[in-house]
Amino acid sequence: MQQQQQQRRMFTAALLALVFLLAAVSTTEAGKKEKPEKKAKKSDCGEWQWSVCVPTSGDCGLGTREGTRTGAECKQTTKTQKCKIPCNWKKQFGAECKYQFQAWGECDLNTALKTRTGNLKRALHNADCQKTVTISKPCGKLTKPKPQESKKKKKEGKKQEKMLD
Repeated sequence: MQQQQQQRRMFTAALLALVFLLAAVSTTEAGKKEKPEKKAKKSDCGEWQWSVCVPTSGDCGLGTREGTRTGAECKQTTKTQKCKIPCNWKKQFGAECKYQFQAWGECDLNTALKTRTGNLKRALHNADCQKTVTISKPCGKLTKPKPQESKKKKKEGKKQEKMLD
């Protein structure tokens, strides 16, 4: 009988602890205020449109570009950004367009020019670049190659000429 009373006390204590725990959890939840959902900010600001990079001096190196965007509620509608034009890029097709060029072709005897084609490799800052470009340059002198004498024989010949003088 004593054992049954002890079990009832344990059961009652466990039940009270459970009720206390549930009360504590519900009070904590009630104390939290629901945060109103953040309204998605709809901006009428357009995307930035960038001008070409203008070098500070010369035709390559560090420079600046101007950016603009439209929109009545935009905090900033213009800004200037630093930029860099690599000095080893071909500027003929735009300083922001980099091309991978093939080897020079054979000389065209009618025009005395040789050409090669370049495929767009990289465009900086969404520059408007041609996908493929072709460049030409003069062929240079078209002469028959001279048979080469050894340098040693040339030097010896010059020495003998000096001795004879």
